[in-house]
Amino acid sequence: MLLFVFDYPLKEFNRFRFAIHQAMILPKERDPRFITTRRGGTLTDSNHRLLALWAADCAEHVLHLFEQVNADDKRPREAIALTRAWVKGEITMKQAHKAAFAANAAGKGMPDAARFAALAAGQAVAVAHVAAHELGAAAYAIRAVGEAVGENAKELMAKECEWQRDQLPDDIRELVLDDQKLRNHLCWFVFAC
Repeated sequence: MLLFVFDYPLKEFNRFRFAIHQAMILPKERDPRFITTRRGGTLTDSNHRLLALWAADCAEHVLHLFEQVNADDKRPREAIALTRAWVKGEITMKQAHKAAFAANAAGKGMPDAARFAALAAGQAVAVAHVAAHELGAAAYAIRAVGEAVGENAKELMAKECEWQRDQLPDDIRELVLDDQKLRNHLCWFVFAC
């Protein structure tokens, strides 16, 4: 592994590490329900936008866990704002994708609760690029809550999961709940609420 680090610039190595990290929560085979119709899947643009908004809500709900530790770093908050800007057509998918890397980088070296909150924001804005990141935003938000509380973690994580489910718009509710069942094992079993 060290040879790999020395063979590639640090920026590329960090992108590789990010890709490996993301692969943990994404399925090996892409679900066509999370691929837009123009790319051969069944996801409508309106439902893609709803997935992004729901992911942003999940991330924003735990953002205070990051900001309590590092109030000066605005990258996760900006990522959530850029998620909503992408939904409105105000930024490109490429700009959203860049914001995901920035939000994820903000979590580096932070305590776990803050790190997971930053990763939730990064996942939310990444929905613009890959809709299946919607579950990553939710899972990291739940993990952030678990790390923040210590005692009663399972109970409070279940409450966070239930809160997230209460936020689901009707048009994507069945899709997300089914995705939670299918990928719960990839998402640290946080959706067993």
